[in-house]
Amino acid sequence: MHSRAYGLVSAIAVALAVSAQAAPAVDPLAPTAKWTAITRGDAAVPPMGWNSWNAFLTAIDEEKVMGTAEALVSTGLARLGYRYVNIDDGWWHKRRQSDGRMQIRTNIFPSAKVGGPQETSFRPLTDKLHAMGLKAGIYSDIGHNSCSQSGGSLNPQYLPEGSVAEREIGLAGNVDKDIQLYFKDWGFDYIKVDACGVDEQAQRRRARNGGGYNTHPNLIVDESLNRTNVPALRAAYQSVSDALQRARPNGDYVFSICAWGAGNVRAWGKEIGNVVRTSSDILPVWGRMLHVFDSAATRPLYAHPGAWNDPDMLFIGHGEFDVNHLVEAKSHFSLWAVINAPLLIGYDMRNAPKSLIDIWGNADLVAANQDKGGHQAVLAYDSNDVQIFVKTLAGTDRKIVAIFNRGVGPVDVLLMAKHLKFADGAPIVLRDLWSKATLDPFAKERSFKVAPRETLVFEASGTRALPDGQYLSEIPGRINVAHDGVVTPQADPTVHRSINPWEGTNSGGTRAMYAGWGGAMADQSPYGGTLLLRGEAFMTGIGILTNSRMEVRNDGAFRRFSARVGIDDNSLNTRDGARFLVYADGRLVAQSRALKFGDAPAVLTAVIGAAKIVELVVRQASGAQIPASAVWADAALLR
Repeated sequence: MHSRAYGLVSAIAVALAVSAQAAPAVDPLAPTAKWTAITRGDAAVPPMGWNSWNAFLTAIDEEKVMGTAEALVSTGLARLGYRYVNIDDGWWHKRRQSDGRMQIRTNIFPSAKVGGPQETSFRPLTDKLHAMGLKAGIYSDIGHNSCSQSGGSLNPQYLPEGSVAEREIGLAGNVDKDIQLYFKDWGFDYIKVDACGVDEQAQRRRARNGGGYNTHPNLIVDESLNRTNVPALRAAYQSVSDALQRARPNGDYVFSICAWGAGNVRAWGKEIGNVVRTSSDILPVWGRMLHVFDSAATRPLYAHPGAWNDPDMLFIGHGEFDVNHLVEAKSHFSLWAVINAPLLIGYDMRNAPKSLIDIWGNADLVAANQDKGGHQAVLAYDSNDVQIFVKTLAGTDRKIVAIFNRGVGPVDVLLMAKHLKFADGAPIVLRDLWSKATLDPFAKERSFKVAPRETLVFEASGTRALPDGQYLSEIPGRINVAHDGVVTPQADPTVHRSINPWEGTNSGGTRAMYAGWGGAMADQSPYGGTLLLRGEAFMTGIGILTNSRMEVRNDGAFRRFSARVGIDDNSLNTRDGARFLVYADGRLVAQSRALKFGDAPAVLTAVIGAAKIVELVVRQASGAQIPASAVWADAALLR
């Protein structure tokens, strides 16, 4: 039964492909006058709270969950926004075969033993959490089996029990049944959906660890984007999104897609889920933190209110981020805050020391993370040693700037007004968000000595370099990259390659894994270079491939658009020209002539009036498979 049900997902994907061939092709560059990213769900700001996995793995129980909830309230963290209490892998007993209803392990969740036809229910637990002013989260898998069943559990006594069919506790074949149960009957508000049930490596681990599981089609092949079944993976997660909308039509839910950056989820996750994992799991190791952080840090154009990049949960309190490594712990928290990552604590809160509470409870950094503009910090300076990230706060001239020393030695860093997009000659004031000290004003530049693994974070106030508007790269939360021109997804080689924790050095090396290379970039070319047009460098703009379309949420706030446009000097395709077009609510308001490699940048201006949606399109002149690198230099919305 389950094999046939799972096959339905693949059948849907095939049917979609066949119908796409039969129907006239949809032009992805045609203006829609719509915002096509997800607007469903309760994720106007990044979710905050706690998840059980990093604290307890599968050894979770009711006492730990409720003790955590009480600690969130008593420490004041709940008032600050930490409201989700999320139960990860390890809660399930089995799937009842008479009707497919999931059963809870009542020896660890005694309140779930309700008897009657239900037998078990999480409603008593979620009612308690809701009465405390908190929300409740649960975990499942997009396939038939969970990650702990793939050998990820250090506590085998917490694995599902029963026959092979009873131990198939993932969503595959039961999406509507399970989502209705979890959200309508049991009252959960958040779901994290993992992907071990459809992963080739996880299936090999299940077989290696004694078998006892059915074999199902794999959708994810970790080592190969080409062999990963992207349409079927997307269709499976779309079915969960649709089921959530049916269960909670008021949108009171959060859907977390945990496909670990696989299957080109970068491009489509923001259309389906509210939280989109960009990497495999974090560990309490500095190199691993760099790995997962890098997977999200260069994707500000792929996140906005409603859909957030997720480099995995916080590991503060453990390993190289414990109470003996507070510099590292503060860096970890600072970086997650400025890139708008969900802030999900992974620690036994019943015993949390004040030094850790003070990190999670940094109200200024939490406020930056929760800023309603939803602008993920953009790289203003990038190297393997030091990075400078700048985040625009909504409705103000203030910025958050983070200076991050990735290395093991102290470094001297020069912070410049142009990094902040502030005017050179005007005074700039910095307030340290850790010490709370306000520094003496400076103009143009200021130097800092940054300790190993330290992140300095300031709120910066100054005079904008662009007084009558905002550069697009300052406001990525207003942008949705509807189509980025990537023809064949490629793994991003700029992500720090830490040792793979599941294989160690038992391989030829750790390889780049996550699609995104060539995607749209803020203040950089699609492949991470300087924006260059016939020798002229630009520090501000959008780098994107040709045959692309971006949606900009204007909502009547600005009246004009301007940019200098052209083909980047380092474009891989130097033969084909392209035309740049601007639409306001679907109406063409400006276009360039056909621009070729080596042409001087063209000035493009448009009156957009009170348009809600502005669309920026680059059409390549030919049908060549290799896209050119296009530049929207100094692209800005003006009042």
